[in-house]
Amino acid sequence: MTTALFWFTLDLRLQDLPGLAAAMRQYDQVVPVFILDQQDPWFFGRASQWWLHHSLTQLSDDIASRGGRLILLRGDTLSCLRKLIQQSKAEALYFSRAYEPWLAAIQQQVFQTLTNEGIACKRYAGRLLLEPEQILNQQSKPFQVFTPYYRHCMKMLSLPPTPQTLEPRWSTRKLTSERLQDWNLLPTQPNWAQGFSNWQPGEAGAYKALDQAIKNCVASYTTHRDVPATEGTSRLSPHLHFGEISPRAIWHTVSHSRSFPSGIAEPFLRQLIWREFSFYLLHHWPQIPEKVFKPAFEHFPWAKNTEGLKAWQKGVTGYPIVDAGMRELWHTGWMHNRVRMIVASFLCKHLRIHWREGATWFWDTLVDADLANNSASWQWVAGSGADAAPYFRIFNPVLQGEKFDSDGAYVRAWVPELAKLPKKYIHKPWSAPATVLQLAGVKLGETYPLPIVDHNQARQAALAAYAQIRQTGGN
Repeated sequence: MTTALFWFTLDLRLQDLPGLAAAMRQYDQVVPVFILDQQDPWFFGRASQWWLHHSLTQLSDDIASRGGRLILLRGDTLSCLRKLIQQSKAEALYFSRAYEPWLAAIQQQVFQTLTNEGIACKRYAGRLLLEPEQILNQQSKPFQVFTPYYRHCMKMLSLPPTPQTLEPRWSTRKLTSERLQDWNLLPTQPNWAQGFSNWQPGEAGAYKALDQAIKNCVASYTTHRDVPATEGTSRLSPHLHFGEISPRAIWHTVSHSRSFPSGIAEPFLRQLIWREFSFYLLHHWPQIPEKVFKPAFEHFPWAKNTEGLKAWQKGVTGYPIVDAGMRELWHTGWMHNRVRMIVASFLCKHLRIHWREGATWFWDTLVDADLANNSASWQWVAGSGADAAPYFRIFNPVLQGEKFDSDGAYVRAWVPELAKLPKKYIHKPWSAPATVLQLAGVKLGETYPLPIVDHNQARQAALAAYAQIRQTGGN
C-alpha cells in the first residue's frame, strides 16, 4: 500500500486544495501533518496564534470525521518530516507553494534534501489566483503599479471550476503526534482574546463568512466599504490568510452568483487582485517586510517617540477615530480597512514613527496578520512602497472621521467615554464648549486625553521631513 504525506502550512482546508487532491488520487493513503516551526523569523503573532489554535482544531475535527488523524509536530521542519517519513513509510511529500521568504526557503530546502534522499516531492499552487512569474510587463519585468498589473491579470485570468472534493483515503497507521493544547497558543493570564468570540476559525467558518458577504456586502461594496460602523466588508481576510478558503472558491462563488447584475461584483472581486499584488511584490522583492521599496526612504528622518507609540497602541491619542480603530484592533483582533489607513497615516506622518513599528504591532495583534499584505500596506501608507500613496498625502483624522463616521457610531462603540457627545463634536471633542463636555461627562485630560499632537503642526513637520529626502532623490 503506497503512502504520501501532505504537509499543511497556510492552507488549512480540505476543499479546493490541489496538492491534497493530487496526493489522494496518486497514493493509496495520505498522512496529513502540520509542523510548528518556531525558528521562523516571522513566527505567528499572538492574535494569529489564537486563530491558528482554533483553525487547527477545526481541521483536525474535519479530518477525524472522515476517518483520519492530523499529525501535529513541533521543531525543525526538515527533521520532523524525515522522522515522520521513516515512521509512516511514506514514499512522497505533497504541499502547497509558499511565497513568504522564510517559508519558501524552508520548502526549497525540504524539496532538495528529500528529493536527493529518494522521496518524491510535489509542490502545488493553490494560495493565489495567478502565480507571480506569470505576470510581467512588456519589458519582461515585474509590475510596480497596481492598475496595469490588474489589467494584465484580468486578461490572463481564466479559472476552471472548483473541483469536487475527493473521498479522502487517510492513513490508519498509529503515528506519533503532539497535543495541540501543549503548544500554548491561547492566552491564559490574562485572557485578552475574550473579544475574539465573534470569529469562527476554520473552513466551515470561512464559507459561512462568504455566504454572509454575498448576502450583505458584495452588491453595496462600493458605497459601504469605507464606513466602519457598518458590515460593509466581508471579513474574509483571516480565513484567506490561513488558507481556510481559496481565492478561487471566492472568485467563482461570487462571480457566478445569480444575486448580482453583471459587473456589480467587480469592486469586491478587485480586492482579491489587490491581495495578489501584495504577494506578487513580496515574491519579487522579498526584502519589503524589513527594507523600504523606494531606496530614497532609507534616509527618511523618522522620530524616536516612545510615548507617542504607546499612546497609539493603547488608543489614547486624543483623536477619536484613531483611538476607536486601535481599541477595535485590541479587542477583536481586526480593524476596518479604512481605519487601518487612518491609524497608519497618523503613526507615520503625525508622529513620524517608522512604519516598521506599526507593522510589528499589527503583526502581533491582527488575526489576519499576513506578511505580504501587512508589509505592502504599511509601506504604501508610509509612501515608501510600490504604487504608494505619496508621503505628502496626510490624512486629517478629524475630517476622515467626519467623512466616514459622520454620525459618530463607530467612535461611540469603541470610545464609550465620548458616547454622549453630539456628533458635531464627536471627532473633535477639544472644540466642544465646556457645558457640552460637562453634559456628556467628558473631562479632557482626565476621562479622555487631549490630542498628543496638533494636526497642523504635525503636518508641517512631516512635510519638512519629506523635503529632506526629496533633495536626495525621493519622490
